[in-house]
Amino acid sequence: MLNHLNCPNSLLDLSTPQVMGILNVTPDSFSDGGKFTHFEHALEQVERMIADGATIIDIGGESTRPGAAEVNEADELARVIPVLKAIKQRFDILVSIDTSKASVMSAAIAAGADIINDVRALQNDGCLAAVANSKIPVCLMHMQGLPSTMQNKPSYENVICDIMMFFKQRIEACVSAGIARERIILDPGFGFGKTMAQNLNLLANLSVFRELGLPILAGLSRKSMIGNLLNRDVEQRLAGSLSTAMLAAQQGAHIIRVHDVQETVDVLKVLKAVTAHR
Repeated sequence: MLNHLNCPNSLLDLSTPQVMGILNVTPDSFSDGGKFTHFEHALEQVERMIADGATIIDIGGESTRPGAAEVNEADELARVIPVLKAIKQRFDILVSIDTSKASVMSAAIAAGADIINDVRALQNDGCLAAVANSKIPVCLMHMQGLPSTMQNKPSYENVICDIMMFFKQRIEACVSAGIARERIILDPGFGFGKTMAQNLNLLANLSVFRELGLPILAGLSRKSMIGNLLNRDVEQRLAGSLSTAMLAAQQGAHIIRVHDVQETVDVLKVLKAVTAHR
């Protein structure tokens, strides 16, 4: 049974689901693009999320929404590293860096990042080595295709089996590169190259991935699957997001990645209280 994640300077309790608060320092993220590109606004949002109960802050400097354009290395570094350093100086909080560039990973690790969160699962050049040369955990996400094309007719033999095979391959690649198995987190990648039916199948069967014995991260907050299912714009997806957070936690997710921290923390407190009386 998983009880904790070993980060270099602290242990993250995984006996109950933890909330990862999203901080997008990009002008074009699908939900809150442009809101937190200003340095002080970003830090104010971090302070708010910590007060609301987040135990991890996930900083993203490149949008991975469907159709998103790639960001060059210099721009991404300029967006995320100053904010990362400021957060680590001002707050006692674990910080994750959402990136797929080896140079950004290395710079973030040097600046005090606690977790690397990679939507490409360390498949880009140099990424395995960048993480292997550190002691911090890494989240490997499944994505079919690239953000610019991933929603163009995604296809699977069996979405659960295909993702399971992908995870096993990436875990083996990490271990071969010198990344200890206990440093790995798995994210099935809701909305990343999946149809509505595939996303719902994935959520209904998320517990299958527990057999790999590694922490599971679920990120469904405000995603288009919720919007399409409920016919709701991004700013109207809170109820749907909270429903998926509850379902993911019930399926065994250890980390829930969200925009709406306070509301998600409340939902998880209710779930914990009720579960204790079973």
